Amino acid sequence: MNNLIKTTSKIQELTYELKIKDAMDVNYTTVNSSTKVSSLREILRKKRILGVPVVDNDELVGIVSIEDYIKSVEQGNSNDTVETIMTKDVITLFSDEPLINAINNFEKYEFSRFPVISRKENKLVGIVSKIDIIKGILKKLETVYQDEEERKYRASHIFKDIIADGISIELKYLVEGKNFDKAGEASTRLKKSLSRLGLPPEIVRRVTISTYEAEINIVSYAEKGEITANIDSNRIKMQITDEGPGIPDIKQAMIPGYSNAPGWVRELGFGAGMGLPNIKKFSDEMTLISTVGVGTNLEVVFNLNNSDEA
Repeated sequence: MNNLIKTTSKIQELTYELKIKDAMDVNYTTVNSSTKVSSLREILRKKRILGVPVVDNDELVGIVSIEDYIKSVEQGNSNDTVETIMTKDVITLFSDEPLINAINNFEKYEFSRFPVISRKENKLVGIVSKIDIIKGILKKLETVYQDEEERKYRASHIFKDIIADGISIELKYLVEGKNFDKAGEASTRLKKSLSRLGLPPEIVRRVTISTYEAEINIVSYAEKGEITANIDSNRIKMQITDEGPGIPDIKQAMIPGYSNAPGWVRELGFGAGMGLPNIKKFSDEMTLISTVGVGTNLEVVFNLNNSDEA
C-alpha cells in the first residue's frame, strides 16, 4: 500500500510537470468538412478511433465523433457531408499547457479526446486522449524511477555531510505576471535544485505541486511575484509574495472550484480554482495574508523529519 501511495504521488507530480505536448498523439488523422458521412465510418473503422478533427486549409473548423456519425445514420443523413454533423465550437487545449489541465478538462466535459493547438501559430498539432495521458505518464515514470535509483547511489543528503551547528539554504525565484509562456519554470527549477540536494522524493513532489499552483496564481493575477525557499535540516519554508489585486475573501478562495480568474485566463486553460486548496492539501502548514489592492503573502511549510523516503 505504501508503494502504491508513493507511485500515486509521483503521478500527481508528473501531471503538473509534463506538458500536453509530452503526451499528445502527433500522428493523427483529419478529414475536411466536405467529406461524406458515408466515408467517415470507414475512416474511423480503419484507424480504430472514435473521433477526428475537421480541418480545412490547415485550419481547425470542427470535430466529429462516432456518436455524430451514428446519430446521422439513424436520421437517414448518411449522404450528407461532415460539415452538417460536426461540432463547430471546438474546445481545444494548448500544447504547452500542463498535463493537469487536460485531466481537469476531461473531467469537466467528459470528452474522449481534445484537439491540441500551438499557442503561437494557433494551428492543430496533435490530439490528446485519456489513453495518451496514461501512456505519457507511464513512459515518464520509467525515467523518473531510473533517475531516483541513480540518485540514491551518487547523492547523499547535504545536511548530513556538512559539519556545523546549524545550516540553511535560501533559493529565490522571480515570477513574471501575465506571461504564461514561462508559467511553471520557477517550480521546475526549484524541483531540480531540491532533488540535487538529496531531499526525499516525496517532499520534492509535494513542494513542486504546491509551488506550481502558487506560481500559476501569480502569473494569472499579479504583475510580478517572488518565490523563496528556506531549507534547513528540519523543514522547507516557502514564502510566496506577489504584487497583485489581493484576495477579497480568503475563506471563499479556499473553496475547491471557486475562481474569480478573468475570462482570458480561463481561455488559456488556467484559473480552475484548485490552487489554494491543493497547496493546503500537500503542505504541513499554510498561512495566507492578503490585502486588496496591495498583494498576497503565502507561507507554506513542509516538515522533513516526518517524511518517508521514496
